[in-house]
Amino acid sequence: MNKLRFTLPLLCFLLAGALLNAQKLSRAEKKIVKTVSENNDEAIAFLEKVVNINSGTFNTAGVKEVGMEFKSAFDEIGFQTSWIPMPAEMKRAGHLFAETSGSKGKKLLLIGHLDTVFEEDSPFQEFKRINDSLAHAPGGNDMKGGNVIILYALKALQENGLLDDAQIIAAFTGDEEDTGDPLELSRKDLIDAAKRSDVALGFETSTGFNYATVARRGSSGWEVTTTGKRAHSSGVFSERTGAGAIFEMGRILNDFYEEVRGEEFLTFNPGIIVGGTFTDYDPTTGKGEAFGKTNVVAQTAMVNGGLRFISEEQKESAREKMREIVSQNLPQTSATISFTDSYPAMGPTDENYELLEVLNEVSRDLGQGEVLAYDPGRRGAADVSFVAEYVACLDGLGTMGSGAHTPEETVNLKTMEALTQRTALLIYRLINQKQ
Repeated sequence: MNKLRFTLPLLCFLLAGALLNAQKLSRAEKKIVKTVSENNDEAIAFLEKVVNINSGTFNTAGVKEVGMEFKSAFDEIGFQTSWIPMPAEMKRAGHLFAETSGSKGKKLLLIGHLDTVFEEDSPFQEFKRINDSLAHAPGGNDMKGGNVIILYALKALQENGLLDDAQIIAAFTGDEEDTGDPLELSRKDLIDAAKRSDVALGFETSTGFNYATVARRGSSGWEVTTTGKRAHSSGVFSERTGAGAIFEMGRILNDFYEEVRGEEFLTFNPGIIVGGTFTDYDPTTGKGEAFGKTNVVAQTAMVNGGLRFISEEQKESAREKMREIVSQNLPQTSATISFTDSYPAMGPTDENYELLEVLNEVSRDLGQGEVLAYDPGRRGAADVSFVAEYVACLDGLGTMGSGAHTPEETVNLKTMEALTQRTALLIYRLINQKQ
């Protein structure tokens, strides 16, 4: 009942706002809004269809099957579509690209992803309505709902003959939840598309009806290994035996906490630690084993962690501080640190804020209220980050819902229509914007 009470006032607000602000829309825009409304039931049925096809990242056949459903839908509205497979050794399905060509206005890149975190063995597999407002849906919010918003916004524009001479690329990756390695290959096509575009719009999960994402933190991995002198514990702290690997690891982690922590948007998390006489860790499964005794000084220890940052400069500064700390070893110990890159940062540029203002105007003209910039410290990494170096970006334009990545994931069905209308008008205004 609480969720329903939350939804009804929002709907009343939207309806009242739409009536009040209808005069601010052009004739063409009113037609777009009407077409989105007429197609809304079809859009929700399509969402249910694709949610009920399992597309966990490692279910490559399922990811491609979902891709083919979207491919057929894009073919029907006149887009040129292509499925780009990844090499078999990468164990990723591939990507769907759909494109129109033209030269007017802004050249747009619309980003979605086909895969979900729910693999074939997950018990959470079906789209089930809770009520007329919400549905449980594995990957429905993250992010098949966002893909559907892209498709049906473009469908409304196409049905009104408003895509002529516009360059729009819809790029749906098949491995956003667990990006294929090497990144240079798995994200090559997305980056190439960005280089031919002016603006990238990401349709990852919405953080709220009146928020959008102008910045996302990047993601990097780090690993520290320490070694000590294996000896009887009675000699620990002596000049001959030293501190051991676990004390050295404790020193390093404490110094990270005391000396690196504190910058806005910078976080680093040690996710797993293994230490003892002998250790073994498998990064693929995230499982580790250790053997040791309380009367033996630890010979080895390992920590794997993650690093989040708002810029390359912040990332490199943090890494340099971490390297310096690692080099200052306790007696009879040694330590190394290594880093792996994953997602770059999407910084809060002036161009991104200009895009937000266009979205703001659209939302206000629809009577949907102001759209604010969401706190980047509360957003994870996403595919839009890979293209932020080349184009102005805005993200968080997808569906509303809750519980993403959990068996309680929901998608809010009642706001899909309004969000699709907002998206369609944003696209329309951008492709008609003077260069």
